[in-house]
Amino acid sequence: MLFAVVEEAVGERPLVALVLFVIAAATDWVDGWYARRFHQVSRLGRIFDPLVDKVIVCGTFVLLADRTGSALLPWMAVVIVVRELVVTAIRAEMERAGRDFSAGWSGKLKMVFQCVAIGLELGSRVWPGLATGGVTVHQAAAAVAWLAVLTTIWSGVEYIVAARPLLRSAT
Repeated sequence: MLFAVVEEAVGERPLVALVLFVIAAATDWVDGWYARRFHQVSRLGRIFDPLVDKVIVCGTFVLLADRTGSALLPWMAVVIVVRELVVTAIRAEMERAGRDFSAGWSGKLKMVFQCVAIGLELGSRVWPGLATGGVTVHQAAAAVAWLAVLTTIWSGVEYIVAARPLLRSAT
């Protein structure tokens, strides 16, 4: 349902898509802050929060990568989706073993870059000719998309390295 609304909004009402995405990303951040601030972190929350992040980011990346002229390229969406699937599998094994596998700083940084890239790409559809200092919103989206891909790879490798001892003992 959400993706159908976003799909229609991206094509016909990009401002609606941008507002929906900003609200989704902001509520995710507020939820995480609230859970840490008031010590409401739970095992279920550690499982569902990253899942919701993946649905929002991966789904939006896939939808936008399919658009002609998008700064978010299809191969970028593939890199992001594959990393998320690998980390989800590792996280599930770590949780099954009773180990905490919460997001590290590299994972949080990649989420920021991914959300900013999506926001800028949606913004470039709302304000196609807007430029600041000679840089268009579309060009900024492309640059941040590259940062998102690089931090996505970096954080994925970091999670794999961190999980190696447990994964070795599971074989």
